[in-house]
Amino acid sequence: QVQLVESGGGLVQAGGSLRLSCAASGRTFSDYAMGWFRQAPGKEREFVAAISPSGGRTYYADSVKGRFTISRDNAKNTVYVQMNSLKPEDTAVYYCAARPYLIRSSQFAYDYWGQGTQVTVSS
Repeated sequence: QVQLVESGGGLVQAGGSLRLSCAASGRTFSDYAMGWFRQAPGKEREFVAAISPSGGRTYYADSVKGRFTISRDNAKNTVYVQMNSLKPEDTAVYYCAARPYLIRSSQFAYDYWGQGTQVTVSS
């Protein structure tokens, strides 16, 4: 089992920045690829970004490319997403997720999920 706890969400004005964190426990963190997903009201959960176990590979949704940066600190068992130039359409509950080894963008490929953190971007 892997337990995931997100933090760092909040209310921010358009154009602002937030950094979300996801702390992991329970298994060897460096064995897991990590992903960030989000779900806006009335919409399906969508992929945001993913990072390989070593941190050497990253992958982004087109909608956030150039604005969001995913990173991880395996010594702290934590994955981050730095979100810059936020837009109202980025408003959603953000979830982190873990799966063994390989990066995937499909939510169905991830085995473990956090409870989510709300991000609200005002116009």
